[in-house]
Amino acid sequence: MSRVGKMPVTVPQGVDVTVSAEAISVKGSLGTLVRPANGLVTVKNEAGKLSFVPANESTEADAMSGTMRALVANMVNGVSKGFEKKLNLVGVGFRAQAQGQKLNLQIGFSHPVVKDMPAGIKVECPTQTEIIIKGADRQVVGQIAAEVRAFRPPEPYKGKGIRYSDEKVSLKETKKK
Repeated sequence: MSRVGKMPVTVPQGVDVTVSAEAISVKGSLGTLVRPANGLVTVKNEAGKLSFVPANESTEADAMSGTMRALVANMVNGVSKGFEKKLNLVGVGFRAQAQGQKLNLQIGFSHPVVKDMPAGIKVECPTQTEIIIKGADRQVVGQIAAEVRAFRPPEPYKGKGIRYSDEKVSLKETKKK
């Protein structure tokens, strides 16, 4: 059996988990997340602990029990604490500005780049070169951060561009005569 799938998920105070045959719904202070249930995994809610048991002895059911456990643990963590990604802008004249549900970027193009945020995602800019993307759904937060980074990924010679705050960019040496 999957080692990850064996560990139960502890549901913190203030988080409500509803398990049905079609979907698993997690409701907390930061919102509600719903994920379709998988027929290969049986989910049991016993006294604030969620356990994930494979429905049969197949390797697919075993693997899916660990996957479902990880996904539901992220849902519980997301509605209670939330997730965030930090991005930094490196380059002369590169600026970011959050305006409601929009992110305005001046990143060296002839035009400003505007990114609309989906529902449930908040964007903040504490300084002109920092972007913080917050939300309850881990997958959506990571996807939005990747889309913002893709506007101007770090280039290998000077390191200019948009990068994650913990990302290390190795710079190439320029060509010598």
